[in-house]
Amino acid sequence: MAEKVLIVEGTSDRKRVMFVLDEPVNVICTNGTMSESKLEEFIFPIEDRDVYILVDADESGEKLRKQFKRVLPNATHIYTDKGYGQVETTPYDYLEKILKKHFLIKEKS
Repeated sequence: MAEKVLIVEGTSDRKRVMFVLDEPVNVICTNGTMSESKLEEFIFPIEDRDVYILVDADESGEKLRKQFKRVLPNATHIYTDKGYGQVETTPYDYLEKILKKHFLIKEKS
């Protein structure tokens, strides 16, 4: 099992980041905002691992980010540019730039 966990909102976000990552990373989708009970279930198996959070630069993304800051205070937050808004529409070169600070990125051929 990968030691690093990257939390994103949806499956399109997951596919987009997996395209640029070049190391085993457990990319988990929240599928939107979470209730408190769902959040606790979600957090329990990953709380002792290196957790990174990359969510959309919108209201629902900020709500999720606040929830995770409370239950995973040691998680690293990664931000996409507000101009791109959603992770799934963030250009690959920008994703590489923000992810390479924390992960190995595939070499361009």
